[in-house]
Amino acid sequence: MFIHRTPWPIRKLYPQLTWSKRTAQTIYLTFDDGPIPVITPFIQQTLSKFDVQATFFCVGENIKKYNDVAQASIEAGHKIANHTFNHLNGWQANKNLYSHNIELCESLINKLGVDNGLFRPPYGRITRKQIKIIKTSYEIVMWDVLTGDFSNNVSPEDCLQHSINATRDGSIVLFHDNIKAENNLRYALPRYIEHFLEMGFRFSLL
Repeated sequence: MFIHRTPWPIRKLYPQLTWSKRTAQTIYLTFDDGPIPVITPFIQQTLSKFDVQATFFCVGENIKKYNDVAQASIEAGHKIANHTFNHLNGWQANKNLYSHNIELCESLINKLGVDNGLFRPPYGRITRKQIKIIKTSYEIVMWDVLTGDFSNNVSPEDCLQHSINATRDGSIVLFHDNIKAENNLRYALPRYIEHFLEMGFRFSLL
């Protein structure tokens, strides 16, 4: 069974992390892992169609390869944020290596003219020691809605419906900006946005 809404006990266990916002009728769309050709432009075009903005948690290696795609997100009014240099799993790295990996990514983000201090750990995996260090420089942003777009066990229809059901006022919603998510993303993203716009919600940057 796939859990689309982050359980309250997990959020309570790590109150120093940002799981959601206290804002009425507002949703915070986020996209992990890009930028990459084809998928990121699709997301950019979809967001533009509905005139909404989002936050992209980018992998440094991908920024380096596809700098123009990242720049296009910035020019469209979206935020670019840190997702480590090479999608490093925090549970498999010591605090010094992890911090260095984050800074490698941040240096590329800074070269784009961006400095917002937002970080999301890949896979949501981070240790308390890493949190203590990273919190001195970054807001660590998690999520309370996991769309499951990356999973082969989640159909496009279920991805959409379960994501809608899990969303609340102030939800931080995690979609993925990668090839694995493409099928579900193309179906769910425009319909998800349209659904909540019709309900009177707005989409905001973190």
